[in-house]
Amino acid sequence: MSGIHLFNHAAMATHFQLRIAYDDKKYAAQVAQTAFDLVNKLESQLSRFRSDSDIARIAALAPGETTRVTEATLNCLKIAQRMAAATQNAFSVTAAALQTQPEPPKWSLVNYTLRCDSGKAQLDLGAIGKGFALDRVAELLREWDCPAFLAVAGGSSIVAGDAPPGMKGWSCGLGDDNSPQRYWLKNVSLSGSGVAVKGQHILDPRTGKPAQRQNRTWALCDTGAESDALSTACMVLAENEIAQILATEKSWLVFLEENGNARPLGNRALPELAQ
Repeated sequence: MSGIHLFNHAAMATHFQLRIAYDDKKYAAQVAQTAFDLVNKLESQLSRFRSDSDIARIAALAPGETTRVTEATLNCLKIAQRMAAATQNAFSVTAAALQTQPEPPKWSLVNYTLRCDSGKAQLDLGAIGKGFALDRVAELLREWDCPAFLAVAGGSSIVAGDAPPGMKGWSCGLGDDNSPQRYWLKNVSLSGSGVAVKGQHILDPRTGKPAQRQNRTWALCDTGAESDALSTACMVLAENEIAQILATEKSWLVFLEENGNARPLGNRALPELAQ
């Protein structure tokens, strides 16, 4: 293979970037465009800011009412339910709803039908949607025989495919581009959360109050949806709570920022350091 080709796209209120290692740049560009078309389609279904999206229609439901959802919305919400259970409800797509109602809304899924059980189902997939989109992009790239890739959303969500030929992986840092703490990533996802850029935008779904943790967190998981949700949850979890979760979830690794460095927690093996 002769090179790594870079492609950019704006969607989901952020910046998507694809690096594809492939010998034919024209073919890589076609694959990237197909991937970005998929991201646009997912945004039309998952964004709460699109009046015709699944999430907007769900928010308009009264208790007892139902609506059909697309396959992507169904599966993203199923992952969200699983992540809520795995993180002791420190992650929830209903956290933002507590700003407008006293209790978190309740909702349920049966096949492709979502039912609003109580409250207003004001769901926000911002903390999991980008990772979910990157996972779908990764599936598409592999189907199109481009398994060596790095897919990034907003700089805070990364899904790495196979390593480029002759390399140990994709060199990715924890934090800024000039971060000295870098790892070779392949076939794994890394996400980060913090308050430095957007301020106190992360709410504890158990209390409705802003996250108390001021330092950044990162999560290393098998999928982007998992790492996005986990890094968000770790912003509201105490360290002993994170340790309890990681004792069960052996495939997860968390980094907590401490004095300018990121300290790992969990049983998953660290990726190799990229010098």
